[in-house]
Amino acid sequence: MKAALFKGLHKPLEVENIPDPTPGEGQVVVKVGRCGICGSDLHMTEDPAFGITCDTVLGHEFSGEVVATGKGVTRLKTGDNVSVIPLKSCGKCARCLAGQPAWCKEMELQGGGYGEYAVTSEQQCIKIPDSLSLEDGALVEPLAVGLHGVVKSGLKPGDRILVLGAGPIGLAVAFWARRMGALHVAVADINNFQENRAYAMGATAFFTKREDLVDAINTNMGSAPDIVFECVGLPGLIAQSVDHVKVQGKIVVLGLCTMPDTFIPFEALSKEVCIQTSAFFEVKEFQVALDALEADKPVPQSLITETVSLQNMPETFEGLRKRTTQCKVMVNPGT
Repeated sequence: MKAALFKGLHKPLEVENIPDPTPGEGQVVVKVGRCGICGSDLHMTEDPAFGITCDTVLGHEFSGEVVATGKGVTRLKTGDNVSVIPLKSCGKCARCLAGQPAWCKEMELQGGGYGEYAVTSEQQCIKIPDSLSLEDGALVEPLAVGLHGVVKSGLKPGDRILVLGAGPIGLAVAFWARRMGALHVAVADINNFQENRAYAMGATAFFTKREDLVDAINTNMGSAPDIVFECVGLPGLIAQSVDHVKVQGKIVVLGLCTMPDTFIPFEALSKEVCIQTSAFFEVKEFQVALDALEADKPVPQSLITETVSLQNMPETFEGLRKRTTQCKVMVNPGT
Protein backbone atom coordinates (compact mmCIF):
# COMPACT_ATOMS: atom_id res chain seq x y z
CA MET A 1 0.00 0.00 0.00
CA LYS A 2 0.99 3.65 -0.31
CA ALA A 3 1.52 5.85 2.74
CA ALA A 4 3.04 9.24 3.56
CA LEU A 5 5.97 8.53 5.88
CA PHE A 6 7.75 10.73 8.43
CA LYS A 7 11.38 11.05 7.37
CA GLY A 8 12.86 13.14 10.15
CA LEU A 9 12.37 16.43 11.95
CA HIS A 10 11.77 19.42 9.67
CA LYS A 11 11.74 17.17 6.59
CA PRO A 12 8.80 16.74 4.20
CA LEU A 13 6.74 13.57 4.40
CA GLU A 14 7.40 11.12 1.56
CA VAL A 15 4.88 8.83 -0.13
CA GLU A 16 6.24 5.29 -0.41
CA ASN A 17 5.04 1.71 -0.79
CA ILE A 18 4.99 -0.25 2.49
CA PRO A 19 3.57 -3.68 3.40
CA ASP A 20 -0.20 -3.95 3.85
CA PRO A 21 -1.21 -4.29 7.52
CA THR A 22 -2.69 -7.53 8.85
CA PRO A 23 -5.02 -7.69 11.87
CA GLY A 24 -3.97 -9.37 15.08
CA GLU A 25 -6.32 -10.64 17.77
CA GLY A 26 -9.03 -8.09 18.52
CA GLN A 27 -7.91 -5.91 15.61
CA VAL A 28 -9.38 -4.76 12.31
CA VAL A 29 -7.88 -3.32 9.14
CA VAL A 30 -9.53 -0.11 7.98
CA LYS A 31 -9.37 1.15 4.41
CA VAL A 32 -8.90 4.83 5.13
CA GLY A 33 -11.58 6.97 3.51
CA ARG A 34 -10.63 10.36 4.92
CA CYS A 35 -8.03 11.68 7.34
CA GLY A 36 -7.82 15.22 8.64
CA ILE A 37 -4.48 16.99 8.81
CA CYS A 38 -4.10 18.08 12.43
CA GLY A 39 -1.85 20.75 13.89
CA SER A 40 -0.59 18.13 16.33
CA ASP A 41 0.94 16.22 13.42
CA LEU A 42 2.77 19.38 12.34
CA HIS A 43 4.13 19.72 15.90
CA MET A 44 5.23 16.07 15.91
CA THR A 45 7.35 16.57 12.80
CA GLU A 46 9.07 19.63 14.29
CA ASP A 47 9.66 18.86 17.96
CA PRO A 48 11.93 16.03 19.23
CA ALA A 49 9.91 15.87 22.47
CA PHE A 50 7.33 13.68 20.72
CA GLY A 51 9.90 10.99 19.89
CA ILE A 52 8.48 10.12 16.47
CA THR A 53 10.62 7.53 14.71
CA CYS A 54 11.56 7.54 11.05
CA ASP A 55 9.06 5.91 8.65
CA THR A 56 6.13 6.38 11.05
CA VAL A 57 2.73 6.85 9.39
CA LEU A 58 1.02 9.76 11.13
CA GLY A 59 -2.62 10.81 10.84
CA HIS A 60 -5.02 10.29 13.75
CA GLU A 61 -8.26 11.96 12.57
CA PHE A 62 -9.47 9.19 10.31
CA SER A 63 -12.39 7.05 9.28
CA GLY A 64 -12.85 4.27 6.80
CA GLU A 65 -14.26 0.88 5.89
CA VAL A 66 -13.43 -2.33 7.75
CA VAL A 67 -11.85 -4.68 5.18
CA ALA A 68 -10.38 -7.39 7.43
CA THR A 69 -10.96 -8.64 10.97
CA GLY A 70 -8.74 -10.56 13.35
CA LYS A 71 -9.49 -13.35 15.78
CA GLY A 72 -11.91 -12.42 18.54
CA VAL A 73 -13.55 -9.51 16.71
CA THR A 74 -17.30 -9.81 17.28
CA ARG A 75 -18.84 -6.33 17.05
CA LEU A 76 -17.54 -5.33 13.63
CA LYS A 77 -17.62 -7.01 10.23
CA THR A 78 -16.13 -6.26 6.83
CA GLY A 79 -18.01 -3.50 5.09
CA ASP A 80 -18.72 -1.50 8.26
CA ASN A 81 -17.84 2.18 8.11
CA VAL A 82 -16.14 3.38 11.28
CA SER A 83 -14.63 6.45 12.88
CA VAL A 84 -11.47 5.58 14.79
CA ILE A 85 -10.80 6.77 18.34
CA PRO A 86 -7.03 7.32 18.01
CA LEU A 87 -6.16 6.33 21.57
CA LYS A 88 -4.43 2.98 21.98
CA SER A 89 -4.80 1.68 25.53
CA CYS A 90 -4.83 -1.51 27.58
CA GLY A 91 -8.63 -1.72 27.61
CA LYS A 92 -8.62 -3.29 31.08
CA CYS A 93 -7.63 -0.67 33.67
CA ALA A 94 -10.08 1.50 35.63
CA ARG A 95 -9.57 4.45 33.25
CA CYS A 96 -10.25 2.34 30.17
CA LEU A 97 -13.31 0.70 31.72
CA ALA A 98 -14.63 4.17 32.59
CA GLY A 99 -14.32 5.24 28.93
CA GLN A 100 -11.21 7.35 29.56
CA PRO A 101 -8.47 5.64 27.51
CA ALA A 102 -6.56 8.93 27.13
CA TRP A 103 -5.42 8.59 30.74
CA CYS A 104 -4.49 4.90 30.63
CA LYS A 105 -0.83 4.36 31.58
CA GLU A 106 -0.36 2.49 28.29
CA MET A 107 -2.01 5.13 26.08
CA GLU A 108 -0.39 5.90 22.73
CA LEU A 109 -1.73 8.13 19.98
CA GLN A 110 -2.94 6.00 17.07
CA GLY A 111 -1.59 7.00 13.67
CA GLY A 112 -1.99 5.40 10.27
CA GLY A 113 -4.46 7.75 8.62
CA TYR A 114 -1.91 9.02 6.12
CA GLY A 115 -1.94 5.63 4.43
CA GLU A 116 -4.33 3.63 2.29
CA TYR A 117 -4.92 1.13 5.12
CA ALA A 118 -4.51 1.23 8.90
CA VAL A 119 -4.75 -1.43 11.59
CA THR A 120 -6.50 -0.61 14.84
CA SER A 121 -8.33 -2.37 17.66
CA GLU A 122 -12.04 -3.13 17.52
CA GLN A 123 -12.55 -1.24 20.79
CA GLN A 124 -11.30 1.97 19.15
CA CYS A 125 -13.87 1.88 16.35
CA ILE A 126 -17.28 3.58 16.45
CA LYS A 127 -19.71 2.66 13.67
CA ILE A 128 -20.77 5.50 11.41
CA PRO A 129 -24.53 5.61 10.67
CA ASP A 130 -25.59 5.29 7.04
CA SER A 131 -26.70 8.94 7.03
CA LEU A 132 -23.10 10.12 7.49
CA SER A 133 -20.13 9.98 5.15
CA LEU A 134 -16.51 8.99 5.78
CA GLU A 135 -15.72 12.70 5.54
CA ASP A 136 -18.04 13.24 8.50
CA GLY A 137 -16.36 10.39 10.33
CA ALA A 138 -12.97 12.10 10.08
CA LEU A 139 -14.38 15.23 11.76
CA VAL A 140 -15.44 13.42 14.93
CA GLU A 141 -12.04 13.56 16.65
CA PRO A 142 -11.47 17.35 16.53
CA LEU A 143 -15.12 17.93 17.47
CA ALA A 144 -14.68 15.64 20.48
CA VAL A 145 -11.54 17.54 21.55
CA GLY A 146 -13.54 20.79 21.49
CA LEU A 147 -16.43 19.21 23.37
CA HIS A 148 -14.13 17.93 26.12
CA GLY A 149 -12.75 21.43 26.62
CA VAL A 150 -16.24 22.90 26.96
CA VAL A 151 -17.25 20.17 29.41
CA LYS A 152 -14.12 20.82 31.50
CA SER A 153 -14.96 24.53 31.56
CA GLY A 154 -18.19 23.99 33.48
CA LEU A 155 -19.98 26.32 31.06
CA LYS A 156 -23.48 27.33 32.14
CA PRO A 157 -26.34 28.68 30.00
CA GLY A 158 -25.99 32.44 29.73
CA ASP A 159 -22.21 32.49 30.10
CA ARG A 160 -20.06 34.86 28.06
CA ILE A 161 -17.32 33.03 26.18
CA LEU A 162 -14.14 34.13 24.43
CA VAL A 163 -12.26 31.75 22.13
CA LEU A 164 -8.69 32.71 21.27
CA GLY A 165 -7.79 31.09 17.96
CA ALA A 166 -10.02 30.37 14.96
CA GLY A 167 -8.50 27.04 13.97
CA PRO A 168 -10.53 23.81 13.88
CA ILE A 169 -10.37 23.32 17.67
CA GLY A 170 -11.30 26.91 18.44
CA LEU A 171 -14.24 26.74 16.04
CA ALA A 172 -15.30 23.40 17.51
CA VAL A 173 -15.31 25.06 20.95
CA ALA A 174 -17.51 27.85 19.56
CA PHE A 175 -19.89 25.24 18.13
CA TRP A 176 -20.30 23.42 21.44
CA ALA A 177 -20.47 26.58 23.54
CA ARG A 178 -23.47 27.81 21.57
CA ARG A 179 -25.13 24.40 21.67
CA MET A 180 -24.70 24.33 25.45
CA GLY A 181 -26.32 27.72 25.99
CA ALA A 182 -23.60 30.37 25.95
CA LEU A 183 -25.11 33.83 25.54
CA HIS A 184 -22.10 35.36 23.77
CA VAL A 185 -19.38 33.48 21.91
CA ALA A 186 -16.65 35.80 20.67
CA VAL A 187 -13.80 34.38 18.57
CA ALA A 188 -10.52 36.28 18.24
CA ASP A 189 -7.69 35.58 15.80
CA ILE A 190 -4.78 37.52 14.31
CA ASN A 191 -6.41 37.22 10.86
CA ASN A 192 -9.99 37.28 9.62
CA PHE A 193 -9.55 34.26 7.33
CA GLN A 194 -12.06 32.16 9.29
CA GLU A 195 -14.55 34.90 10.21
CA ASN A 196 -17.44 33.62 8.09
CA ARG A 197 -16.70 30.06 9.16
CA ALA A 198 -16.73 31.12 12.83
CA TYR A 199 -20.19 32.63 12.44
CA ALA A 200 -21.37 29.47 10.69
CA MET A 201 -20.14 27.43 13.67
CA GLY A 202 -22.01 29.56 16.20
CA ALA A 203 -19.88 32.62 17.01
CA THR A 204 -21.77 35.79 17.86
CA ALA A 205 -18.78 38.10 17.25
CA PHE A 206 -15.36 37.94 15.62
CA PHE A 207 -12.33 40.09 16.43
CA THR A 208 -8.87 40.49 14.96
CA LYS A 209 -5.83 41.72 16.88
CA ARG A 210 -6.01 45.37 17.99
CA GLU A 211 -4.66 47.47 20.83
CA ASP A 212 -8.05 47.86 22.48
CA LEU A 213 -9.08 44.23 22.12
CA VAL A 214 -10.01 43.76 25.79
CA ASP A 215 -12.26 46.83 25.80
CA ALA A 216 -13.78 45.94 22.43
CA ILE A 217 -14.72 42.43 23.56
CA ASN A 218 -16.06 43.61 26.91
CA THR A 219 -18.19 46.24 25.19
CA ASN A 220 -19.57 43.66 22.76
CA MET A 221 -20.45 41.22 25.55
CA GLY A 222 -21.49 43.75 28.16
CA SER A 223 -18.83 42.52 30.57
CA ALA A 224 -15.61 40.50 30.67
CA PRO A 225 -15.83 36.87 29.54
CA ASP A 226 -16.78 34.27 32.14
CA ILE A 227 -14.60 31.70 30.36
CA VAL A 228 -11.68 32.12 27.97
CA PHE A 229 -10.60 29.17 25.81
CA GLU A 230 -6.95 29.32 24.70
CA CYS A 231 -6.88 27.37 21.43
CA VAL A 232 -3.66 28.68 19.85
CA GLY A 233 -0.78 27.06 21.73
CA LEU A 234 1.85 29.79 21.54
CA PRO A 235 3.78 31.55 24.32
CA GLY A 236 1.94 34.59 25.62
CA LEU A 237 -1.57 33.28 25.11
CA ILE A 238 -2.15 32.28 28.75
CA ALA A 239 -1.13 35.79 29.80
CA GLN A 240 -3.50 37.21 27.20
CA SER A 241 -6.27 34.97 28.53
CA VAL A 242 -5.68 36.31 32.05
CA ASP A 243 -6.05 39.85 30.72
CA HIS A 244 -9.40 39.01 29.14
CA VAL A 245 -11.15 36.82 31.71
CA LYS A 246 -13.39 38.26 34.41
CA VAL A 247 -12.55 38.28 38.11
CA GLN A 248 -12.95 34.71 39.41
CA GLY A 249 -13.39 33.53 35.84
CA LYS A 250 -11.94 30.43 34.18
CA ILE A 251 -9.34 29.82 31.50
CA VAL A 252 -9.32 26.52 29.63
CA VAL A 253 -6.06 25.74 27.79
CA LEU A 254 -6.48 23.51 24.74
CA GLY A 255 -3.65 24.94 22.64
CA LEU A 256 -0.69 22.58 22.27
CA CYS A 257 2.37 24.63 23.23
CA THR A 258 5.72 22.81 23.40
CA MET A 259 7.79 25.93 24.10
CA PRO A 260 8.50 27.59 27.47
CA ASP A 261 5.91 30.17 28.43
CA THR A 262 5.69 32.77 31.18
CA PHE A 263 3.01 34.91 32.70
CA ILE A 264 2.86 37.08 35.80
CA PRO A 265 1.18 34.96 38.49
CA PHE A 266 0.04 38.04 40.40
CA GLU A 267 -2.25 39.02 37.53
CA ALA A 268 -4.04 35.68 37.72
CA LEU A 269 -3.87 35.48 41.51
CA SER A 270 -5.37 38.93 42.04
CA LYS A 271 -8.33 37.95 39.87
CA GLU A 272 -8.58 34.49 41.49
CA VAL A 273 -8.54 32.98 38.02
CA CYS A 274 -8.92 29.22 37.59
CA ILE A 275 -6.64 27.78 34.88
CA GLN A 276 -7.81 24.40 33.56
CA THR A 277 -5.98 22.32 30.97
CA SER A 278 -7.83 20.08 28.53
CA ALA A 279 -6.52 17.28 26.32
CA PHE A 280 -8.14 14.53 24.28
CA PHE A 281 -11.67 13.39 25.23
CA GLU A 282 -13.72 10.59 26.74
CA VAL A 283 -15.35 7.85 24.68
CA LYS A 284 -18.84 9.17 25.46
CA GLU A 285 -17.79 12.60 24.15
CA PHE A 286 -16.59 11.00 20.93
CA GLN A 287 -20.04 9.43 20.51
CA VAL A 288 -21.79 12.74 21.29
CA ALA A 289 -19.66 14.42 18.61
CA LEU A 290 -20.68 11.77 16.09
CA ASP A 291 -24.34 12.25 17.01
CA ALA A 292 -24.00 16.01 16.57
CA LEU A 293 -22.66 15.57 13.06
CA GLU A 294 -25.87 13.76 12.20
CA ALA A 295 -28.17 16.21 13.99
CA ASP A 296 -26.55 19.47 12.86
CA LYS A 297 -25.59 18.82 9.25
CA PRO A 298 -24.06 20.70 7.54
CA VAL A 299 -22.72 23.03 10.29
CA PRO A 300 -19.58 21.13 11.42
CA GLN A 301 -18.80 20.20 7.83
CA SER A 302 -18.12 23.89 7.19
CA LEU A 303 -14.73 23.32 8.86
CA ILE A 304 -13.49 21.47 5.75
CA THR A 305 -11.73 23.72 3.25
CA GLU A 306 -10.00 21.24 0.93
CA THR A 307 -9.55 17.53 0.21
CA VAL A 308 -6.26 16.39 -1.32
CA SER A 309 -4.89 13.12 -2.69
CA LEU A 310 -2.27 11.11 -0.83
CA GLN A 311 0.26 11.93 -3.56
CA ASN A 312 -0.28 15.67 -3.13
CA MET A 313 -0.57 15.50 0.65
CA PRO A 314 3.14 16.11 1.56
CA GLU A 315 3.19 19.40 -0.35
CA THR A 316 -0.04 20.50 1.30
CA PHE A 317 1.29 19.42 4.70
CA GLU A 318 4.37 21.60 4.25
CA GLY A 319 2.21 24.54 3.22
CA LEU A 320 0.24 24.30 6.46
CA ARG A 321 3.37 25.03 8.50
CA LYS A 322 2.77 28.66 7.63
CA ARG A 323 -0.34 30.71 8.33
CA THR A 324 -2.84 30.07 5.52
CA THR A 325 -6.52 30.56 4.77
CA GLN A 326 -7.08 26.82 5.25
CA CYS A 327 -9.10 25.44 8.15
CA LYS A 328 -9.45 21.63 8.08
CA VAL A 329 -7.75 19.90 5.17
CA MET A 330 -8.75 16.30 4.49
CA VAL A 331 -6.66 13.60 2.81
CA ASN A 332 -8.33 11.00 0.59
CA PRO A 333 -5.75 8.19 0.42
CA GLY A 334 -7.78 6.43 -2.28
CA THR A 335 -7.03 9.14 -4.85
